[in-house]
Amino acid sequence: MALTYTPNPELGSLCHDFSLPGTDGRTYTRDGLKAKNGQPVQALLVMFICNHCPYVKAVEERLVKLGQEFSDRPVSIIAISSNDGAKYPEDSFEKMKLKNYPFPYLYDESQAVAAKFGAVCTPDFFLYDKEFKLAYRGRLDDSWKDASLVRSRDLAGAIESLLQGMRPTLEQRSSMGCSIKWKPGNEPPPAKPF
Repeated sequence: MALTYTPNPELGSLCHDFSLPGTDGRTYTRDGLKAKNGQPVQALLVMFICNHCPYVKAVEERLVKLGQEFSDRPVSIIAISSNDGAKYPEDSFEKMKLKNYPFPYLYDESQAVAAKFGAVCTPDFFLYDKEFKLAYRGRLDDSWKDASLVRSRDLAGAIESLLQGMRPTLEQRSSMGCSIKWKPGNEPPPAKPF
């Protein structure tokens, strides 16, 4: 388990396009997430997670709660697993299908989407505004290991800010987790935490 921190975010950068299969049998694209229930979304959350990472396992219930909390709001939420499913079988597409998340769970088998986004760890959160410009890239909350100690729900607060027509705070704290399990030759250069 290689502990990795997200780098300084490039706020304002445009969400990269993608087309990925979901565990529900559908294919998802960036532009397909611009509306929800026939209405334009005010925020898009792209989460890079996986099945086996202990950091993701520690916050999994909180991710489910987050998805449920915003299910009736104008927010599109997706999760993407980009880990090497051959080397880490628990992260294979077949094992991903066993999860029952309240948001689409997509498979980035080629790892091209993770590379385009600059994702480095699981979990890694990218929150975009209604124009699909990066507004937040930081931690879920202030206690990755113990939900009972959470005092600051940073990501939920950032989503709520966008829904209220405001910008999330610029004081964003790095997310941390296991490094993405890159296939040989796909590894990006190391990033510095902020």
